[in-house]
Amino acid sequence: MPEGDTIFRTAAALRAALLGRSVTAIRASRPLRPMPRVGAVIEEVRSVGKHLEIVWDDGIVLHTHMRMTGAWHLYRHGEPWRKAASRARVVIEVADWIAVCFSAPVVETHRDFDPRRHPILGRLGPDLCRDDADVDEAVSRMLAYEAPDATIAEVLLDQRVACGVGNVYRCEVLWACELHPWATVGTLSRDECRELVSLAAAMLRANLGGPSRVTAPKVPGGLAVYGRHGRHCPRCRDLVRVTHHGEANRVLYWCDGCQTRHSELPVRAPRTAEGQPTHPAERRWLDEVRDARARSSRSTR
Repeated sequence: MPEGDTIFRTAAALRAALLGRSVTAIRASRPLRPMPRVGAVIEEVRSVGKHLEIVWDDGIVLHTHMRMTGAWHLYRHGEPWRKAASRARVVIEVADWIAVCFSAPVVETHRDFDPRRHPILGRLGPDLCRDDADVDEAVSRMLAYEAPDATIAEVLLDQRVACGVGNVYRCEVLWACELHPWATVGTLSRDECRELVSLAAAMLRANLGGPSRVTAPKVPGGLAVYGRHGRHCPRCRDLVRVTHHGEANRVLYWCDGCQTRHSELPVRAPRTAEGQPTHPAERRWLDEVRDARARSSRSTR
């Protein structure tokens, strides 16, 4: 799954191949309006979180959003493609290279006269992959989040707060900060928000130069909790848990043995007239909440 650091590296590769070169051919699986013209020169390739844009000298911008399925590939002319041509959303040819965007859910064009008016990019938060990312701006957006009862696990994936944080990094950042994934954003202090954003930025930037993500260098595989369901937490030796969470139902890894900050959760599950849970899964969830609270209480005595 592509995240901010992956898109950052992809943009760097596309920049090396395409920048300053005239387009010899361009085609798309669906009509694009406006359409970049053959002969136009590519003058910029930029990434913002999971968004990647190619800009031509006539002001036309090709905007792509990778989400879970999209990817950009580079090929030499005559080189076999690693994915089926039927999955190509956009193909851009220059003298030496062919750039192919496969399976991206969002492929669109607009003119670059005022990016703030773009329906998506105008709302994006600072790109944490950049050295000059405005951390204070991201913190302010987090503190002023439109839904203060949203969980921090959801808010970290909202690119309107800050760009670049994907599912791997949200799990790793929450673990590093010992924050419970269901902590509501409205309960966090400014210092806690700054800790989250600063650490996310540091993790992303530390991984811009290599193919594999490393957030916990002393842990085999380089990750503390992501993908480690059922294995021991490297900090407290409890078992790493996994569930699906949020509006997008993304997979979430965490350790409820040590991620106990802000773990006092309100119980919102539906009840019967006798006040009992109505479903076995609900009872299990409530039991887990009570266990986490009990562990947190014992650890603070």
